[in-house]
Amino acid sequence: MSVQFPTASDKHALERGAAIAPRFDTNGLIAAVATHAETGEVLMFAWMNAEALALTLSTGQAHYYSRSRQALWLKGETSGQVQQVVETRIDCDQDCVWIKVLPQGDGGACHVGFRSCFYRVVENGRLVERPD
Repeated sequence: MSVQFPTASDKHALERGAAIAPRFDTNGLIAAVATHAETGEVLMFAWMNAEALALTLSTGQAHYYSRSRQALWLKGETSGQVQQVVETRIDCDQDCVWIKVLPQGDGGACHVGFRSCFYRVVENGRLVERPD
């Protein structure tokens, strides 16, 4: 599936226009942050390519691009932790996507088993697990 988004004609169109004109990096990816739609908790960070972004917008389920597998990825396809998208936002220069989601399944987002991928805190130069 080849997906193409328009390119903004100028800075004003990029920053204030109504067209979704994401600015993908040289690898064809855009940063994506998922937060819990009800609590605001940051659940995960991932990458999207044009196809993942288009599928997220059209299906209402979060799709990402796995750099390690070099493949499109429907969040929750194997884990059951599907992310139902409640709202999608794109930042001012359209190089980052923020999706507010309702996690399904066990409510988690992390493949390690935690609710959020940000389950560790830096303390005294070390990582300490603190999922809450």
